[in-house]
Amino acid sequence: MFECTLAGSLPKPFWLSETNKLWPQWKVQGPELATAKRDATLFWLKAQEDAGLDIVSDGEQSRQHFVHGFLEFVDGIDFEHKVKMGIRNNRYDAMVPKAVAPLKLKDRAHQTEARIARAHTRKKLKFTMPGPMTIVDTIADDYYGDRVKLAIAFAELLNQEALALEADGVDVIQFDEPAFNAFTKEAATWGIEALHRAIDGLKCTTAVHICYGYGIKANLDWKRTLGEEWRQYEAFFPALAKSRIQQVSLECHHSHVPPDLMKLLEGKDVLVGVIDVASDIVETPEEVADTIGNALKFVPKERLFPCTNCGLAPMDREIALKKLEALGKGAALARKRYG
Repeated sequence: MFECTLAGSLPKPFWLSETNKLWPQWKVQGPELATAKRDATLFWLKAQEDAGLDIVSDGEQSRQHFVHGFLEFVDGIDFEHKVKMGIRNNRYDAMVPKAVAPLKLKDRAHQTEARIARAHTRKKLKFTMPGPMTIVDTIADDYYGDRVKLAIAFAELLNQEALALEADGVDVIQFDEPAFNAFTKEAATWGIEALHRAIDGLKCTTAVHICYGYGIKANLDWKRTLGEEWRQYEAFFPALAKSRIQQVSLECHHSHVPPDLMKLLEGKDVLVGVIDVASDIVETPEEVADTIGNALKFVPKERLFPCTNCGLAPMDREIALKKLEALGKGAALARKRYG
């Protein structure tokens, strides 16, 4: 009960890359980079276990960015001639690569880090990848000419990698879809359709993570425009409840999401965000347990998984470590209170 886990990324250590950045530059190259990625993955696996997390991940230590870390392994994408594009429904601008030819995987995208993680933990292992809609919203299209066709093309590649990750021993495969909150009507239709294509044939647990973004200025500014209640989830949670996705990861603690919207996910495991990634203030175990208790009004305890609101990639490492500890201790306290 109350198995706790992460939404995704963790801060990269100083020996691997720049720190406190969402798009850090690697500090080493070649064989040294491979070693540094491995060491960072092992560091965070141990840190998650020490904190008492039940479902651990590689922390996305081998990827500069949660989307582009997958795109690097896709043929048909031009990284040399990036263009400026508004993403997340023009929330902010970014320089993005272009789809210029039929898409296909060059090779396995995440085999190395998945196998390293699997070999070094006995815990359940989660692996995260970008969702099809979010990829489409993070890349320009000079070939397909249709967002839905482009999303399905990426979903097919994600499915290839997901099936291979399952064979590597991954227990949970999660697709990250922050774009769902920017395109709520599309999320309920072709967004979920693309997710279904991405999970075809998987026997492991499948999840989707939908949040309000990392704690960066563009996201914080956007949140201030959303009013007292953030009701974006309401537009697509009913469709997700009917979908084949088994788990839904959402933002809760310190957000303006009405908690009763979790009732719309009846029949799904709900990964409740009990750790605020947009603040350096470390939650107490009591606060974490209180958030779990409030969520229990809307989610059965056997379906509630304490989680972080989003990834912790841009955060200071020491703060992230303390937040992991609060997550683990808070879940343990909740088991005593509500078990």
